[in-house]
Amino acid sequence: MFDYLIVGAGFAGSVLAERLAKVLGMNVLIVDKRPHIGGNAFDHYNDHGVLVHKYGPHIFHTNSKPVFEYLSQFTEWRSYEHRVRASVDGQLVPIPINLDTINKLYGLSLTSSQVEDFFQSVAEARNPVRTSEDVVVNRVGRELYEKFFRNYTRKQWDLDPSELDATVTSRVPVRTNRDDRYFSDTYQAMPLHGFTRMFENMLDHPNIKVMLNTDYRELEGMIPYREMIYTGPVDEFFNFEFGKLPYRSLQFKHETLDTPQLQPVAVINYPNEHLYTRVTEFKHLTGQQHHKTSIVYEFPRAEGDPYYPIPRPENSELYKKYKALADATQGVHFVGRLATYKYYNMDQVTAQALALFAKISGSKQVELTSRLGKIERRQKIS
Repeated sequence: MFDYLIVGAGFAGSVLAERLAKVLGMNVLIVDKRPHIGGNAFDHYNDHGVLVHKYGPHIFHTNSKPVFEYLSQFTEWRSYEHRVRASVDGQLVPIPINLDTINKLYGLSLTSSQVEDFFQSVAEARNPVRTSEDVVVNRVGRELYEKFFRNYTRKQWDLDPSELDATVTSRVPVRTNRDDRYFSDTYQAMPLHGFTRMFENMLDHPNIKVMLNTDYRELEGMIPYREMIYTGPVDEFFNFEFGKLPYRSLQFKHETLDTPQLQPVAVINYPNEHLYTRVTEFKHLTGQQHHKTSIVYEFPRAEGDPYYPIPRPENSELYKKYKALADATQGVHFVGRLATYKYYNMDQVTAQALALFAKISGSKQVELTSRLGKIERRQKIS
C-alpha cells in the first residue's frame, strides 16, 4: 500500500514526492508516461557528449529565497544571467528592449532620461489595457510593437496579440538603462550538473519508487494507494468532459555543429523571419567546455505535447468548469502547470508544490493529533 500515487515526475511531482517521503515518512509511488524524470526540464548528454535540454531552454530564476534554498539541497549552482538578442532589421539587438536596443536600431545616442522621453513620444495610450497589443503599444508605440512583438506572437500562438490576454506580453519588461539581462530576479543560476541530476538527487529516497513509461490509469485497481497527487492535464483527468483545454505545442529541431560556439548569447529570437521563433545554444546555459556546440530550433505547433495554456477569457471560463470538478474530487490533489492550466515558471511550480505539502502536512498533523487523543481517551477509560 502506497500512501501517495503521484502522477508526473516533473517539478511539482518530484518536490512533493521528496517532501512526503523525507519529512512525513510516507511511501510514495511516482509514475510518468515519459521514459525519464524531470518533465520538460529534462536534460541529457547527446550522442556528441554535449549537455542539451530536450524540450527547449530552461533557465532557473527566482526572487524566492525559500524556493532557492530548498532546491539547493539537491544541486550546486552555476551563476548564470540569461541574455537574449532579437534579429530585427538585419541586426542583433537586446530584448527586452532597453537603451542600447533603441540606440542601435535607430542610430541614436540617447541617455536613459532621453529614451524615456522617446518612448512617451511614440506610445499610443490604451485605456483600459486588455490585450497583449495594448500592453506594448501603450508603452513603446506601434513601430516597435511591429518590429519585435506582433509577428513573434503570431508565430508562437497562431493568434494576433490583439486576441491574447495582456499577461502574454506584460511578462517582458521595457528598460531605460543598458541592463540586457532577460530576468532581473535575485537568484539566477543553473544546476551545476544539470536539471536531471538535481531530480535524481531529489528522488533518491528509500520511500520513493519511480515507474516510467507508465500511464497511471494502467495501475488502477492493481496498486493500492491512499491519495493521489495529479500533475497532468486536468481536462484529460476528467476525460475531456467539457471539451479540450487549448494549448500551444512546440516541435524541436536539435543540431550539433563542429564549432565551439555559434551565437553571442544563449538565445536569439526571430520575430519576423523564418518559421521558427528562436534558436538556443546550450553551452551558454550549461557552461560546458566542448569542441562542438549544440543548438535547437523551436517551431510552434497547434498539436503535440501541451506546453503553453492559451490565455484567452473563454479558455479561463472552460478551466473554471474543470477546477470545480477538481475541487469536488476527494483524495486527489491537483498541482502544477497542466493540472491548474497556468503558465508557471519553474520556481512558481516549486512554490506551489511546497505550499500543497504544507497544507497536507498540516492536515496530517491534525489527523495524528486526533488519533492520539482517541488513544489517550481509550487508555483513561480502560
